[in-house]
Amino acid sequence: QVQLVESGGGLVQPGGSLTLSCAGSGFIFSRNAMSWYRQAPGKERELLSTTYTSGPNYYADSVKGRFTISRDNSKGMMYLQMNNLKPEDTAVYYCQGVETWGQGTQVTVSS
Repeated sequence: QVQLVESGGGLVQPGGSLTLSCAGSGFIFSRNAMSWYRQAPGKERELLSTTYTSGPNYYADSVKGRFTISRDNSKGMMYLQMNNLKPEDTAVYYCQGVETWGQGTQVTVSS
């Protein structure tokens, strides 16, 4: 069955960096657009970035210039490099694709 598993979350200080990973299985990874979302407490789930099978990636204004999405189709992996993290980036981060969601990974930005 289709499965997405995130990893790499944790506690980081403001201004720090973190890289999230998403491992996909059960589908042809290279043929699908994949996205990162996040949901902070009391807020709606927010689309952050999408990597397509071709063409430029999409970034929400809130993360443009700080976050970088990438994918390794040979490994069925997607990544989110997050730099210059801010307290408002604190949220549960999810990967999404093939109408499926991962379980989420917590990112906390705090001193």
